[in-house]
Amino acid sequence: MDSQVEIRLSGSGGQGLILAGIILAEGALNDGKNSIQTQSYGPEARGGASRAEVIISDTDINYPKINKCDILLSLTQKSCDKYLDSLKKDGILIIDDTVKIPERDDIKIYHVPILERAKNDIGSSMVSNIVALGAINGITKIVDKEELKKAILNRVPPGTEEKNEKAYEYGLNIF
Repeated sequence: MDSQVEIRLSGSGGQGLILAGIILAEGALNDGKNSIQTQSYGPEARGGASRAEVIISDTDINYPKINKCDILLSLTQKSCDKYLDSLKKDGILIIDDTVKIPERDDIKIYHVPILERAKNDIGSSMVSNIVALGAINGITKIVDKEELKKAILNRVPPGTEEKNEKAYEYGLNIF
């Protein structure tokens, strides 16, 4: 890992990306790193634009906002269109397979079935955020996978731990 990695999770309200950002930041803290998480909702929470930003660093974090991110997750076409220009050259773009692959040859693109896996393989679109966290960590290895799993199990609603653990494992092995 570079000494600091900036991650933007984007999609629509109701997809659980704010919680995913909180979990990712907590997993990084559990892993002995510094992290900070910020969030933004569109005008309406469910269905509107939603984004969470996480900065993970081996050193002090001097500024809590992201201008250009190293990793961009987009679960909707709208969020990909909106935030694609904020992804650094040589950055990593992780998009759901419902999103069109953008025409950028200066980034690494992962086109993965996050929403479909959550709905069809796990049986609930409510865990798409956890599948996405697994995919991010499977691709980037940004946080120790066991520490992130602990953070997930610490934050999900009681009684959903098994389903969320399965979602995380699917994400880790999504490709």
